Amino acid sequence: MKIQFISLGSGSSGNSYYLGTDSHGILIDAGVPARTIRKSLKDVGITLEEKVRAVFVTHDHADHIKALGTLANRLHLPVYTTAPIHRGINQSYCIGEKVPPAMQCVVEKEKPLRFRDLTITPFPVPHDAIDSVGYCVEIDGRTFSFLTDVGEITPTAARYIRKANYLVIEANYDEEMLAMGVYPQHLKERIKGPTGHLGNHDTARFLAENIGGHLRHIWLCHLSKENNHPELAYKTVELELRSHGVCVGKDVELTALRRTTPSELYEF
Repeated sequence: MKIQFISLGSGSSGNSYYLGTDSHGILIDAGVPARTIRKSLKDVGITLEEKVRAVFVTHDHADHIKALGTLANRLHLPVYTTAPIHRGINQSYCIGEKVPPAMQCVVEKEKPLRFRDLTITPFPVPHDAIDSVGYCVEIDGRTFSFLTDVGEITPTAARYIRKANYLVIEANYDEEMLAMGVYPQHLKERIKGPTGHLGNHDTARFLAENIGGHLRHIWLCHLSKENNHPELAYKTVELELRSHGVCVGKDVELTALRRTTPSELYEF
């Protein structure tokens, strides 16, 4: 079975990812405009109306949910997430069209959901939203794990990272850039705190010490515009992996995702 993956946007301006098979797929988050999602998918030969069957939401912050109302009302896509996140979405100021109750589907943390050819397991991650989850998606014996906004890697999150053959994980900020940047101190503390975001070195150290030989590709996501650069995030992780005997390009592939433009379409 062919599997397709593309990042449609990855950063504070908007986050959305497509994962699917030859016949159907899902979105993880919908924080970029619906018209952008449609065009970006069309550009790589994927028709939104024909292929996308649901949206799975990680948390209720604006950059992850802005297109949900449009997708649910006009394309009748069901929205899957936890009950607290649904409440946060319903109360959010950033959605003009609310998600209809009939389109609100509730998932439970660490309870696998069979969705067509996909087995999808939400799991808790620490972030300063009303609730927050990552997703582990199993397709035809291959495992994708998504951790987009994570303050720290808990034992539960670590378990799903270690399972992954394909991993989308946050590398939000460079520690020195954040410390020297213009953000007020309280915001800096929030970002680097246990319910904020993962920095480049946090992600690099964990991966270097924990990844196994079954991990094939790492995508670094949700890079900060003000406190990071794709090249810097990539190099930080690449050097740390090398120091632990893992060769990028040989043992594992590594990509820093772009903030406001789609990635290439990956097919496996």
